[in-house]
Amino acid sequence: MKIVETVAEMQHLCRNLRTENAPLGLVPTMGALHAGHLSLVRRARSECASIAATIFVNPLQFGPNEDLAKYPRTFDEDCRQLADEGVSLLFAPTTAEMYPPGAATTISVTGIGDRLDGASRPGHFTGVATVVAKLFHIAHPHRAFFGQKDAAQLAVLRQMARDLNFDLEIIGCPIVRDADGLALSSRNKYLSPAERTEALALPRALRHIQQSIASGERQSDALIQQGMQELNRVKLDYLATVDAQTLLPVSTIQPGTLIAVAAWVGQTRLIDNFLVENLPSS
Repeated sequence: MKIVETVAEMQHLCRNLRTENAPLGLVPTMGALHAGHLSLVRRARSECASIAATIFVNPLQFGPNEDLAKYPRTFDEDCRQLADEGVSLLFAPTTAEMYPPGAATTISVTGIGDRLDGASRPGHFTGVATVVAKLFHIAHPHRAFFGQKDAAQLAVLRQMARDLNFDLEIIGCPIVRDADGLALSSRNKYLSPAERTEALALPRALRHIQQSIASGERQSDALIQQGMQELNRVKLDYLATVDAQTLLPVSTIQPGTLIAVAAWVGQTRLIDNFLVENLPSS
């Protein structure tokens, strides 16, 4: 695996890797890798001839009171894992390389970028869209792989790719969970043992809602009320039923509905969700 630090070299190397019959896959990350990230790499490996990964803790997507300074950084271990998984190129630029002095352009995905996490973290999705658009331009991959855990991010990036005519396919990959059901996240490292137990309220609430849908409940208000019963020990940000593409609220569950939750456990903000792909026949 070759580690690349400059935009110019990354562009050159990706240009050489990319051919019509040998698709290039891109796996963007902020590092602190876990099994969820590695599942993206494995999916990319199953569909692409070459894989480029990125590690860049993007300051544009962190608010002034968020955890940029303490965000976990495990670069050497990340490199080892990516090399073991067959990644060809790792792009690991500095902040100055990605945002040189005088850089003035950002990308805002109006409307959808202000929903769910975008409502709770103003400017967050502008930072995400800006850095991902730059990575798409730098690597020009055939396919880019993102985790379903960040469902709102996935919706924003798909809208951006459509609007800006990116010639690539964005692929969402299933959430990977620990044995206890908690969705894997780099931020799980912040949790104390007691907080880790409290955090299980998020997947429990989603399972409760999922079971109610399987039993025939279709009304969003009733489902939210049921899910809230599991969330009384965390500081809830949102529990919402929305259209997975637009992130707009829906009143009745149907295929394509996203059930999403965000909450603070101690000082750590966690997210989780599930997508309704089909409904049992009544």
